[in-house]
Amino acid sequence: MTQPDAPIPRIVILGCGFGGLWAAQHLRKAHAKVTVVDRTNYHLFTPLLYQVATAGLSAPDIAGPIRHILADQRNTTVLMGNVESIDVAARKVKLADGGEVEYDSLIVATGATHSYFGHDAWAPYAPGLKTLDDALEIRSRVLLAFERAEREGDAAKRAAWLTFVVVGAGATGVELAGTLAEIARQTLKGEFRNYDPRNARVVLVEGADRVLPPYPPELSEKARIQLERLGVTVWLGKRVTGVDAEGVTMGDERLESKTVLWAAGVASSPLGASLGAPLDRTGRVKVEPDLSVPGHEEIFVVGDLAAVEGVPGIAPAAKQMGRHAAKNILARLAGRATQPFRYRDYGQLATIGRKSAVADFGRVKLWGFPAWFVWLWAHIYFLINFRNRLAVMIDWAWSYWTFQRYSRIVTKRTW
Repeated sequence: MTQPDAPIPRIVILGCGFGGLWAAQHLRKAHAKVTVVDRTNYHLFTPLLYQVATAGLSAPDIAGPIRHILADQRNTTVLMGNVESIDVAARKVKLADGGEVEYDSLIVATGATHSYFGHDAWAPYAPGLKTLDDALEIRSRVLLAFERAEREGDAAKRAAWLTFVVVGAGATGVELAGTLAEIARQTLKGEFRNYDPRNARVVLVEGADRVLPPYPPELSEKARIQLERLGVTVWLGKRVTGVDAEGVTMGDERLESKTVLWAAGVASSPLGASLGAPLDRTGRVKVEPDLSVPGHEEIFVVGDLAAVEGVPGIAPAAKQMGRHAAKNILARLAGRATQPFRYRDYGQLATIGRKSAVADFGRVKLWGFPAWFVWLWAHIYFLINFRNRLAVMIDWAWSYWTFQRYSRIVTKRTW
């Protein structure tokens, strides 16, 4: 039990995604000094990031200032900075600008980034989707492709501008491909004079034998059918072997495309390597059952950076892990034993397009409009605050009836 005259424990949380934020909020009444460090000043609702990338929502609709979210937590300080490394022996977090943050307990929730499977040279030609900057970059590339097609007189070159390739048919890839098809066939209809945007081609490339590999096979097939009804060309069992400014190579096959989007793989935050703990092949930390780092009971790893068998890399899992790590820190401060983490599976949802989605709730499986309706309300419910929920509801209602996307703003032009 902590003595009244003992130093106040210092709890540091790295990253304010779902895992970090839920950990911080669970520590709001703790007799401790809580410090949250993040490289941005906002918490991002990543499940709707593709909506910003495809001009369905604006950035503030899915993000909220961390300081505002945690303003009422008087025991919590928010710092904006890039974490460079963790000195586990000295119990210090080292920042890129030379600053240091000392801790008694540490929660690492720094998530994941893109993985090009050893081909990082592809990154400039095939951006992934993990941050707001990524979303804005993709949005600009997509919209500028249609603009360049309007000015292109050569039919073959125009076809390359109007061919959009999405690599990877997980949830992000499926959502991007389905929405791109809707933009071409509904949103932009009648807006161009030199070509018909409905002739744009959206190709979804997946190395496995079905889309949405983590889902049950019957839902994967439902998703494929819904994608093709939207006009998406689905290529299964094809592995990308090259990406450049002019298109994609898949073994002996070549597809000319000026816009390639990457949704095929993730790599864990490099901070995991500085913990001195065993890592899996993707760089995730192999944690103890209570989510602590082997040999360092004061450090906990949560979210996409933690390798826990049977736990998917999705937002609900990160929330549960963040909350559990906070509970274990409080238990240890009170002199109690920590508890192993138990993941509660509430199901998975993936949207494909307007009135098209799939949902897996174990025994209950939905697709089409019922799944889309559940997806819609679930995402609105879990948004950060009332302002975000209201803004998204208004935008989605307008888009539903008009097919329009009024966030089609290009802020960066490359030509």
